[in-house]
Amino acid sequence: MTNTPTILQTARLRLEPCANEHLQGLHAMNSLPEVMRYITGKPETLAETQAMIDRVQARWADWGYSWWSFIHLDTGRIAGAGAIQHVDRDKANPLEIGWRLHPDFWRQGLAIEAAQRMAQFAFDTVRPPELLGVRHPENIASGKVMDKLGMTYRGIERWYGADLAVHCTTAVQWKAHQARAGTASAPKGA
Repeated sequence: MTNTPTILQTARLRLEPCANEHLQGLHAMNSLPEVMRYITGKPETLAETQAMIDRVQARWADWGYSWWSFIHLDTGRIAGAGAIQHVDRDKANPLEIGWRLHPDFWRQGLAIEAAQRMAQFAFDTVRPPELLGVRHPENIASGKVMDKLGMTYRGIERWYGADLAVHCTTAVQWKAHQARAGTASAPKGA
């Protein structure tokens, strides 16, 4: 696997590895309390968003996967961000999939659209034995996206210093679910 940052595409989004040109759009999202409610519990400062971009760029170089900015194709705005990364940011731990959206883009199906493409990237490129999704137990919306991905609820586990609901899927389970759901398709974009 090459460690070149990979751009992904869906019908409505271009997923670009987080970069300095995304700083203002990512910060506009991450500074909103409703976005960060179940993530850190507090809005992010501009310096924290820049530190995240710096950390993500290093992970792309080291691992060949990390966080993408979701660029909404119709508006050019950053609609969200998502990742394939190791739980607790430790390469010894399983891979996880995660996402967040700007409230202007909630309830439009964009989270599942991006998540399906990121999962496809993970299983086709990184090839983990399983992919986890972790969420705050009260974050019902993320749980619904995990269900739509075909992930199975596994229970409460301790990650990121908190007791989190964990969902998981294997490549075989995910591909079977995609086929049943009629969402399996060839990758769009490069």
